[in-house]
Amino acid sequence: MPAPETKQESPDPTVTASPSPIPTVLPVPIPPLSDNVRTENERNTIAVFRETAASVVFVTQTRMVVDYLGGSQEVPVGSGSGFVWDDAGHVVTNFHVVQDARSLTVTFHNQQTFEAKVVGVEPRKDIAVLAVAVPKILLKPVKVVKHIDLEVGQKTIAIGNPFGLDHTLTTGVVSALGRQVQGIGGVAIRDMIQTDAAINPGNSGGPLLDSSGRVIGMNTIIFSKSGSSAGIGFAVAMSTIQRVVPQIIKNGKAEQLGLGVQVDPSRRLERRFGIHGVVVLDVVAGSPAAKAGLRGISQTFGGLSLGDIVVGVGDQKVDDFDDLYNALDQHHAGDMVDVKVRRGNDVATVKIEVIALP
Repeated sequence: MPAPETKQESPDPTVTASPSPIPTVLPVPIPPLSDNVRTENERNTIAVFRETAASVVFVTQTRMVVDYLGGSQEVPVGSGSGFVWDDAGHVVTNFHVVQDARSLTVTFHNQQTFEAKVVGVEPRKDIAVLAVAVPKILLKPVKVVKHIDLEVGQKTIAIGNPFGLDHTLTTGVVSALGRQVQGIGGVAIRDMIQTDAAINPGNSGGPLLDSSGRVIGMNTIIFSKSGSSAGIGFAVAMSTIQRVVPQIIKNGKAEQLGLGVQVDPSRRLERRFGIHGVVVLDVVAGSPAAKAGLRGISQTFGGLSLGDIVVGVGDQKVDDFDDLYNALDQHHAGDMVDVKVRRGNDVATVKIEVIALP
């Protein structure tokens, strides 16, 4: 006799299984660190500060102010930061920190203050070098190496005097490299380091350090609509500082390079006629430009006649004086460079020696 059939019921599509209860997650307390224990990052920051703080100084400038009674007195009008460059008493800071100062003082980490004199400045790079006569024990030069390979994301440490609060430390990262920012000297400062380490008024001239305590730049400019840190700061690269500072110490000024032509940095002629490039106003007799056959503006019966217009140096296009200055700034006196010039409708490339301008 066959087995009776078993009837299987089809599942009701309208019926759903009961959801599993959500397990209760109890908060797990974070175990506190033992006394005097720091994370690796904290230990590094502390070590860099202890090693470098004594190299950072507070720069104050004064100006003569006349009061309503006709009297006059020197009053502090601005402050910034700086760092000890060598054991000869040279201090590096920003040009805009010392600009138009009647007198300057430098305060060291032990709060001792000394008068300072300006050795020389390079406004185009916003760099100034001061000299102070102080006991040798106070002079602790910063750590400088010839070349540092920087990468976006690596740690940065800024030490300075924001709002007069001396030896303030902030940390961040390298946000970007190779930035170009318009400087106080009328031309763009190129190859600047962008960082999100908090930089405020008074930080200018202070060092930007890496996790080894090496100076990678000098804090110079902040991007902010309020005047306070917005997490976007710019530092002049150490490669620029290393090139300019020794020149200022040796000669009282930075080396300025040229071709032996006279140009107008304010570009009045170029703006008036919509010219792209740098108009050669005149050529210095006996200069490399003269030997290469460049021509300046000449006087004709019909008025002034344009000569050559510099439109390129090497592989870099030259649209204005800023481009020309920065293109030559990458070279050294004695280098031979390919200079593109436009004369009328023709463009030619000539080799010209770069010279140090007197």
